[in-house]
Amino acid sequence: MTKRNKIIYWIATAWLSLGMLSTGIVQLLQLKEEKEMMAHLGYPLYFLTILGVWKILGVIAVLIPKFPLLKEWAYAGFFFAMSGAIFSHFAIGDGVKEYFGPTLLLILTVLSWYFRPENRKTISV
Repeated sequence: MTKRNKIIYWIATAWLSLGMLSTGIVQLLQLKEEKEMMAHLGYPLYFLTILGVWKILGVIAVLIPKFPLLKEWAYAGFFFAMSGAIFSHFAIGDGVKEYFGPTLLLILTVLSWYFRPENRKTISV
């Protein structure tokens, strides 16, 4: 792995982890704004707990050493959650402002996954 790729990986992974951890905590706390957003999107409030728990566990999986298969599942979960959030906002006609957070986290997910070191991959190519 080149030094450039390593830097890209750790920057993307750090920002991804911060974003997922902070949104996961906010979802677990079920702040008023989060409840309103879930209602606006048409989802039940218990989704906040599910998303919050899985985001925090996903961050742990991505950051701890080893367990490459678990990391793949975490990245897949992040991808599905953020692409689902983007589509949900699109489906109800939200403005561009609502796409920013999920789109940024989706891009960081792809960058972190793509630039991850060999020892964090399930199959070496």
